[in-house]
Amino acid sequence: MLLNHWFSLPMSIGFWLMNFLFLLTAIPYLGTISTIGTIGVITTTSVSFNIFGVYFTSPFGNVWFDLLVGSVLLGLGIAVLLTQRFSNGGIGFAALAISRQRHADPGKTLLWMNGCIFILTACVIDWMIIIQALLCQWISTSIVSWLYSASFPTKPLYVWRGRKGG
Repeated sequence: MLLNHWFSLPMSIGFWLMNFLFLLTAIPYLGTISTIGTIGVITTTSVSFNIFGVYFTSPFGNVWFDLLVGSVLLGLGIAVLLTQRFSNGGIGFAALAISRQRHADPGKTLLWMNGCIFILTACVIDWMIIIQALLCQWISTSIVSWLYSASFPTKPLYVWRGRKGG
């Protein structure tokens, strides 16, 4: 948002550029495959910004309902990405790295990091957008924390049985 505000750079391009540059430094930690996967995720997100911003409008017309649904979907998506060692971008990677180093909850780490960025953005642009963004982050990172720390059964639903001895 800040790049868009200061330089009129489309948000999708600013999002992709900042995350791409940040992820170049992440290759030693994430590995090449995870970094490429994460770059794929941020590219998909950037393209989605443009597609949904131009071609779709909310069928509900209520920003608070949209915020709730979007936050839940965002939290589910980030949790899936983190469990697969991908991230939703540079800040997601940094939150995962810090949480592993300090043995902290990745959702809470992500909330604090994004919170600092949002406060800076609020001072420069508009507080109402940031209040909505903070609420979105709180909901989505709560879902990330809950899913990331949840214990799911690892036993397959159906077990193949082979014959012994032959």
